[in-house]
Amino acid sequence: MRITNKIMQQNNLSNINTNKVYEDKLSNQMSTEKKINRPSDDPVVAIRALRLRSSVTEVTQYYSKNIPDAESWINVTQDALNNLTQILTNMISQCTKGSNGPLKTEDREIILEQLKSLSKEVYATGDADYAGRYVFTGHRTDTSLSFDKEMNQLFEITEQLDSKAIDDVTKVFTDDLLNINASNYMDVDVTEQEINAVNCHRIRLAYNDCVGDGATPSVSFKRRVETEGDDGSVTVSYEDVTWSDGDIQTVHSYEDPYTMAANDPDAIILVPETGELLLGENRYNDLMSAKDDESTTANEGEIRVTYQKEHWEKGDLRPQHYFACTSDPGAENEVRYNEDYLSENPDRQIIEYDVGFNQTIRVNSTADECFEHGIGREADDLVTAMQNVLDLESVKKNLSKLMTEAEGDETATAHLQEQLDAVEKALTLAKDKEQKMFESGITAFQGYLDDANLCITDCGNRGSKLELVENRMQTQKTTFETLKSNNEDIDIAEVTIQMKSATTVYEAALLAAGKVMQSTLLNYI
Repeated sequence: MRITNKIMQQNNLSNINTNKVYEDKLSNQMSTEKKINRPSDDPVVAIRALRLRSSVTEVTQYYSKNIPDAESWINVTQDALNNLTQILTNMISQCTKGSNGPLKTEDREIILEQLKSLSKEVYATGDADYAGRYVFTGHRTDTSLSFDKEMNQLFEITEQLDSKAIDDVTKVFTDDLLNINASNYMDVDVTEQEINAVNCHRIRLAYNDCVGDGATPSVSFKRRVETEGDDGSVTVSYEDVTWSDGDIQTVHSYEDPYTMAANDPDAIILVPETGELLLGENRYNDLMSAKDDESTTANEGEIRVTYQKEHWEKGDLRPQHYFACTSDPGAENEVRYNEDYLSENPDRQIIEYDVGFNQTIRVNSTADECFEHGIGREADDLVTAMQNVLDLESVKKNLSKLMTEAEGDETATAHLQEQLDAVEKALTLAKDKEQKMFESGITAFQGYLDDANLCITDCGNRGSKLELVENRMQTQKTTFETLKSNNEDIDIAEVTIQMKSATTVYEAALLAAGKVMQSTLLNYI
C-alpha cells in the first residue's frame, strides 16, 4: 500500500486531535474536579453517582435538619416539664405545711397566696412553644393550651373517667356567720346547733362554672350482669346504663345540694358553680362496681360524663386538647373534636419525626399526660378550704372585739357568746376539713408529680435514642460522602500528572508533524 503525504497529514491531524481531546478531557476534570461531566462519559459512574447523591441528600436531611429539630423540640419539652416538677414540688411543700398541726392566721395567708400563684403558673408553663408551635397540644400546634383571654363559647364535653375519679367531699355549713358585722350582729341569730358538716360522694369535673339550667348532662357506664345457667355455669355480660335528664338534677350551690345528696341514696346532682357531680349512696355503689374486664379489648370500667360549659376565664385549659367535645353543638358551624377518643383505639395525637432510613421518633408529650386538670382543681379546693378558715377566723376576731366593747350589756354579751360558740364549732369543723384536705393534697400532688417525672423519663429516653441515631447518621453521612467522592471526584495528583504527560505528548506530536510535513515529493525530484 502506497502511503502518500496526504495520508500522513490526515493521520497526524487525527492523532493530534485525539491528543487534544484527551487533554481537553483532563482539563475539564481539573476544573470541575469530577471524573465525568455528562452521563455518556461513563454511564456506570453516572448511575452510581445518582444513587449516592440521593443517599447523601437524604442522610443530610436527617442529620442536619430533622434530628436537630427533633432534639430542640424534646429540649423545650423537658425544660417545661422540669418547671412543672418544681411547681408541683412546691405545692407538695405547701400541703405539708398546711397539714402539720395548728397554723397561725399569718401562716395560712402565706400558704394561700403561694397556692394561688403556683396554680396560675402551672398551666402557663404548658403554653411552651418551639418555633411558634405549641409543644403540648398534639396535632393542633397552632392553638395554645389555655385560653389567652376571657371569652364565651359553648362546648359540650365528654370526660372519660373511672371509679378512681370518685371521692368524698365535706361541706361545712356556717349559716349566716360570715355575714356578721358590727352593725348587724344583734339581728343575726346563729347557734352552735345550727353549725354542722355533711359528707357525700362526688365526681369532680375538669371545669367549674358549667352550664346548669337548660343543659342536658349525662352519665353512662357498663353494668356487669352475671347470669347463671342450668348447668351452674355463670355467663358475664355488660349492659349499657345512661343517667340523663330524668335522673340528674341541677342544684345550685346556694340551694344546699350536699345535704340533698347525702340524704337521698338515688340522688345525682350537678352543681354547676363548682363543677361537681354529687352522688347518693346507691348511685355511688353502681359506679364503683364498674370494673374493667381484662379478657376483653373494651374498657368496661369507663365512666363517661357529658356536660356543657360556655364561659371561659383567661388561663382555662382548652377542652379540645383533652376530651372528645363539640363547639357550638347543634349550630351550623359546630366543630367536633377528638371523636376517636370514644373508640377502643384512639389516636392520642403523637407527633413523630423521620430521623433515619425507615426510622421515626416521637418528640411530643401531650397535655393530658402531664398538665392535668386535677392539678388546678385540687389547688382550687385547697384554696377554698383555707379561705373558709381565714374568713371564720376573721369573724371570730371581730366578735371578740365586739364582746369587749359590749361589756356591761348582758343581752349583747349573751348574744355574742352564742355566736362565738357557733364560730368555734364552725372553725373546728373547717380546720379539720382543711387539715384532711391538705393531707390528701400531698398524695394527689405526688401522683401528678409522678406523672410529670414519667414524662421527663420518656423525654430522656427519646433524647438518648435520638443521640444514638444522630451518631449513626453522622457515620452514614461520612460513609456515603466518601463513597460519593470516590465515585465522582478525581485524584488531583494523578490527573495533574496525566495532564502534564498529555501536554508533552501533544507538543511532541506537533513538533514531529511539523518536520514530517516539511518533506514532500518535490524534495526528491
